[in-house]
Amino acid sequence: MNRRRASATAIMINSGCWLSVLRATVADLGVRPPPSSATDSADGVRQAVEAYVRALTSLSVSGLISVGGVKDEQWSRQEAGQILSDLRGRSFAIKDVQTQQDMGPSVASVRLWAENKSGGRLSETFTAVKEKKAWHLVVFMNQPADQGKESASTDKAAA
Repeated sequence: MNRRRASATAIMINSGCWLSVLRATVADLGVRPPPSSATDSADGVRQAVEAYVRALTSLSVSGLISVGGVKDEQWSRQEAGQILSDLRGRSFAIKDVQTQQDMGPSVASVRLWAENKSGGRLSETFTAVKEKKAWHLVVFMNQPADQGKESASTDKAAA
């Protein structure tokens, strides 16, 4: 540390500017503070979206199952196949991903915009969930209920 910086640090310490001293010391060492958990979450969600687009582009049933965070079973393979056939394996490039974590630290709303070379567009909205430190996109809608459990019903009981 040069003499001028040492004097400035001594003045800051004597005047009680501990935060300024800490910032100056951290900057001198070239140390950056760790990214916020919001940034980590956005990065994790973005990685899940990128994996989703890769699975679509390569027609990968197993890739779609992985990004969806569901078990590799007959029902999930059938649904993944249907999702892939609906998009017919077009090669999409991500144009924009917007993430809002307004439902807690483990749930996010995601908006994806992508395009392919022929000008075809893909615009989708997902819910992303974090399970066991990994982000997954909710793309499977026909997951069966666990054995021995009933599905929640929204129907009113007959009187």
